Amino acid sequence: MRKRAWWLLALSFLVPGSAQLLAGNRRIGRVALVATFALWAFVILGVLLALPFGGQWLAAIATQGWFMSSVTALLVGYAIFYALIALDTLRILQVGRLFPLDRWLAVVVLAVLGIGVSSGFGAAANVTGSVSSLVHHMFAQKGTYAPDHGRYNVLLLGADSGKDRFGIRPDSISVISIDSVTGQAVNIGIPRNMQKVQFVKDSPLRKVFPNGWRCGDTCLINAIYKTVTDNYAQLYPNAEAQGSTPGVEATKEAVEWVTGLHIHSYVMVDMAAFAGLVDALGGVDINVKERLPIGGQKEDLSDVKGWIEAGRQHMDGYHALWYARSRHSTTDYDRMRRQREVEQALLDQAGPVNIALRFNSVAGAADKLVKTNIPSDMIGTYFNLALKAKKLGIKPLELVPPRFDMVYPDFKAIRSTIQAAFEAQG
Repeated sequence: MRKRAWWLLALSFLVPGSAQLLAGNRRIGRVALVATFALWAFVILGVLLALPFGGQWLAAIATQGWFMSSVTALLVGYAIFYALIALDTLRILQVGRLFPLDRWLAVVVLAVLGIGVSSGFGAAANVTGSVSSLVHHMFAQKGTYAPDHGRYNVLLLGADSGKDRFGIRPDSISVISIDSVTGQAVNIGIPRNMQKVQFVKDSPLRKVFPNGWRCGDTCLINAIYKTVTDNYAQLYPNAEAQGSTPGVEATKEAVEWVTGLHIHSYVMVDMAAFAGLVDALGGVDINVKERLPIGGQKEDLSDVKGWIEAGRQHMDGYHALWYARSRHSTTDYDRMRRQREVEQALLDQAGPVNIALRFNSVAGAADKLVKTNIPSDMIGTYFNLALKAKKLGIKPLELVPPRFDMVYPDFKAIRSTIQAAFEAQG
């Protein structure tokens, strides 16, 4: 009876349903075996889909809301089903016929296995549910689009959140341009104080500002968002329905004119929520080149809240955010450089294993962090390109002084420099 009990326990754990097929209700055993083999087949299919193109197919399918909702329901169902199979296994063990020590060992082992496996499937269901919720809220748009001249171009806006600030004046403007085949990427940084920009030909703002965005140092490129949001939102009646805002669309049209690139999508990052993502990933490593103040507006720095010391540091979200946003005692261009450093450090930290181990907290932070109109049908493509870009590294291209003047920018030279950066990558 002892050998029989341990064999049935092992079979029930390794191949749920096999114990019932041998010593219990065979009908229940056959149902359990079919469910078990179906689960294994599903896992094997997922592995096979992950092999070609570095997981692009799996990412494309897994980020469809209906698919992840179905997987979540199946995992919850299997967790409950396995718990019932474990209880039925306890019945067919006939623990009453075992010696007392064997009886308690069998019950404890079965309880541990049953609770552990069921909890594992429940945890997996929790993760897939989080994926489904994240994709549903973040990637609400559908459809696909083709690369433009062999590249995908994504506008990246960063803004500090607040009751009167979030999204109004983006403090960080850049374009991530990715080769659609090789994944080679260039991060084009556009200073927020760039002046005398214009809008692309089909922009409705052409009629409002026929000579471009020109009114001195109050017409900086990052002020377009607020001006359009407050005064010309009616010119973009379809923006909200397309997952965007009038301010984003206007800024995008200005950036397209500056760079000569067609912008496919945008990503707006809430810099305050950015700190939560850094914490969710366990912090980032930054090599701080100079001592920087946290907060502070007065010239004598008497109102500074603290300091970020020079040297290599492991930063939590609070300090990483202040490292990126610290303005006092440095220039806007220094700030742009630090923002790119934090972006790269975050990219280095966001490995598949780390994300998997912290997925729920990462998903929660990301849901608050990002607003985008990237279609969910493009996730597989961007996933594949992101893996390539991470491996190759993202080349920074800052359109800053002294290379380019911000009051009287040479836009023809800017566009030529951008194209030269693409050609240099091969």
